[in-house]
Amino acid sequence: MRQSLSKESLQQLFTEARTHHTWTNKPVSDDTLHAIYDLTKWGPTSVNALPMRIVFVKSKQHKDKLTACVSGSNVGQINEAPVTAIISMDTKFYNYLPTLFPAFDAKAMFTSNAAASESTAFRNSSLQGAYFMLAVRSLGLDVGPMSGFDNAKADEAFFKGTSWKSNFLCNSGYGDDTKVFPRGPRLSFEQTCKIV
Repeated sequence: MRQSLSKESLQQLFTEARTHHTWTNKPVSDDTLHAIYDLTKWGPTSVNALPMRIVFVKSKQHKDKLTACVSGSNVGQINEAPVTAIISMDTKFYNYLPTLFPAFDAKAMFTSNAAASESTAFRNSSLQGAYFMLAVRSLGLDVGPMSGFDNAKADEAFFKGTSWKSNFLCNSGYGDDTKVFPRGPRLSFEQTCKIV
């Protein structure tokens, strides 16, 4: 029987973890990025679709391309973060389904239904983006997800001619704990949940 994670682990993943907007200059190695993905990929998705694709933006050249697509203070955050992940989706994820989901021909459900493909890719890449953030935190790093960018412009800059589309951005690295904003409140169980 599985046991609950330790209090310290739950604090690191949830209750004490913070969204970071400023970063230390400690670099994030490519090996760490591989380790993050190797944890992320195990999170469940419908028909094991695994539609998330990630571009890890580290170089100045590619940060310049990305900051041209974002607004306001997000420019500075991307420039300061050691890594910005473009959490994306492959709208033709179904090409991998014969390997990823051999139980039956799930690919046929999507090849002629662009709306189902798009909604499945978006929903499940969003799920995988959440797994990604938990994987980052589980390895001792911090995250700063953001939506303030022009998806179409980012897609043109990074994914032109492909079936990939951007979902959201997530800065990753070692956050500066001295500069976090005061923690925002959360809604209670009674405000958000029903047991029926």
